Amino acid sequence: MKTTLQYGKRADLALSLWVKLARASSLFGRHSARDIERYGLTQPQFSVLEGLGHLGPLTIGEIGKKMLVTGGCMTVIIDNMERDGLVERIRSTEDRRVIKVGLTAKGDELFRRVFRQHAERITELASALTEEEQQHLSALLKKLGLALREVQ
Repeated sequence: MKTTLQYGKRADLALSLWVKLARASSLFGRHSARDIERYGLTQPQFSVLEGLGHLGPLTIGEIGKKMLVTGGCMTVIIDNMERDGLVERIRSTEDRRVIKVGLTAKGDELFRRVFRQHAERITELASALTEEEQQHLSALLKKLGLALREVQ
């Protein structure tokens, strides 16, 4: 028997939204992760590859902010990718304290080869919605995300 929520109309609506958003996000993420695994990368490695491939060299702190990951975790991810020849640390000529991370030729080749394939898979997953629905949902999620940044 299905239990209906009874915490008040606004609370019931918000809770229902949260459950649907969490489930959809979890499933979408699992499908994306499965696709990423076929390239022999972890999700954090793929995120670094994607970020550097699109934005160019970044500091470890900048990469961490984009990925919502702490500096310590980022250092381990970067160390492993450097060991595999995918990224390199680049010391700033203006400020020796600043070290950026950039893709090596091997990393750039991997990015160019796999990102298009991954984008095609994400497009397939999103095709459950029309293009108009995708644009609308994207705008709504952005609005929600920006508002949540302000919440203490």
